[in-house]
Amino acid sequence: MKYLLVSFFSFLILSSLSGQDTFSICAVDTVTGEVGSAGASCIDENGIPGGVIVLSDVHPGVGVIHTQAYWNPANQNYARQLMDDSLSPQQIIDSLIANDVQNNPTIRQYGIVDFRDGVARSAAYTGVNTDDYKGHITGGFYSIQGNILLGPQILDSMESRFLNTEGSLVCRLMAALQGAKVPGADIRCLDDGVSSLSAFVRVAKPDDPTDSLSFEFNVPSVIPGVDPIDSLQTLVDQWGGCNATGMGEKIRPDKMDVYPNPANDKITFRLKQDNSSSSGVLHILDAYGKEILRKTVSGKNKIKVNVSGYVSGIYFYKYESAGNNILKGKFVVN
Repeated sequence: MKYLLVSFFSFLILSSLSGQDTFSICAVDTVTGEVGSAGASCIDENGIPGGVIVLSDVHPGVGVIHTQAYWNPANQNYARQLMDDSLSPQQIIDSLIANDVQNNPTIRQYGIVDFRDGVARSAAYTGVNTDDYKGHITGGFYSIQGNILLGPQILDSMESRFLNTEGSLVCRLMAALQGAKVPGADIRCLDDGVSSLSAFVRVAKPDDPTDSLSFEFNVPSVIPGVDPIDSLQTLVDQWGGCNATGMGEKIRPDKMDVYPNPANDKITFRLKQDNSSSSGVLHILDAYGKEILRKTVSGKNKIKVNVSGYVSGIYFYKYESAGNNILKGKFVVN
């Protein structure tokens, strides 16, 4: 996974950089310590690999950095280093402005939040030469920003939805995106009748590894006429929907083993229970939330699946036992 990320950023550094115009939100949950990131853009994976998710930099247990508008990987890497060095959101932004890799910070936009020693902080910056409509809104524990927007109502609606939605951080971030789901929210998508062409949501628990967040869904592109925020909502709903107790729980290691992970040809799901057999249904979903396998098992504690024909990437599994217990997780196919 780390190799894939290194290759991904290396490709982007060598490629010509394009404007990453978008609307996004980064936030912290001061009760759970979770940090989250969500956004959408009229740029999809045909414009930049992976779509708009490239702007999201999540630091579990610490904070979130969004670097957008003429996104540049060097600026993002520099911001990441500054957060690792414990600078505050405002200090990071001040340093980004003073040390822009192309000496042109006026075309950039940033949103940053952190949560250290029980205190949440936020800061944002919108360069004067960023494409209109542009702007940002900050609260004590969130930052909302966008450019090339239909108007200020996009950001206002995102904030209102976020603040007036109960439940987990995932649900509140999705509510913020739903607040921006109007044709032309990113004005370039107005003729397409959608808000955007790619969207994502990510949430990390305090002890998550950086490369394995508890909750991460990405819609890098959609078919014409489909809004990626709808597709993203479908993924959330298929994974269990929004509720007050949170989402995206990792698989408990005392309940199931999944190996090898990453997988190449075959993957094994092994139930770790006192009894040697079990009955239930295994579901496997692709990164778009489409179910690609449903397998009923009876009297077995090992489920083997051939993944040799799967496209490389992240997949999600859900195992429903006969007793209605649900185990969830994700795996990677090389």
